[in-house]
Amino acid sequence: MNTMSNAPQNAFVHYIGPSPVTSFQPKSMYPAIDPTVFVGPFSSVIGDVTIKPHVFIAPHASIRADEGSPFYIGERASLQDGVILHGLYDERVEVKGRHYSIYIDRDVSITHGAIVHGPAYIGERSFVGFQSLVFQAIVGSNVYISSNAVVTGHIVVDSHRFVPPGAVIDTQQKADELPPIPRNADEFAAAVRAVNREFTSSYTLLFGNRRCSCGLACS
Repeated sequence: MNTMSNAPQNAFVHYIGPSPVTSFQPKSMYPAIDPTVFVGPFSSVIGDVTIKPHVFIAPHASIRADEGSPFYIGERASLQDGVILHGLYDERVEVKGRHYSIYIDRDVSITHGAIVHGPAYIGERSFVGFQSLVFQAIVGSNVYISSNAVVTGHIVVDSHRFVPPGAVIDTQQKADELPPIPRNADEFAAAVRAVNREFTSSYTLLFGNRRCSCGLACS
């Protein structure tokens, strides 16, 4: 008998669970995910992670606050396929008087295959391009980080700056010399934000309007 034929065609699996107890994280923590968030197939959210309303998390994303923590993901942010969030246990950024391993502000786009490794702060409406890396950095608002770029080295990138494709920004001098965002890049980032805002509610409806105890939709 083929039991697969009885399974819903839109069924999928993701993992949302607590962090393990370790010497550097002696207390197990569980994610706090707003009910409007969509977490896609084969993604994982582990540990002390706060995810605010209308965030879209695409398939195969890994949000793992088992070493560095906590993580914060602001309203309407989007994390696309294959995005990785992880952090060092002994370094954090300060935001509004609190310390975070990773803080992603509202309306941020983290695109396919990008890595954000804490300590890291990414300001509102910023764009992190395909296969890029942000590590040990504070990135201002409305910054455009192009594909395959690296932003690291305990630096601060001012708001409204453009990181060119493949650039390695690993000193404060390099960060200070970054140019303003070109109009075409700014328009592309805005278009990506608009598309991913729709995905949050559309995918939730596609996979069902009943909700399990964690608050996420289930079919």
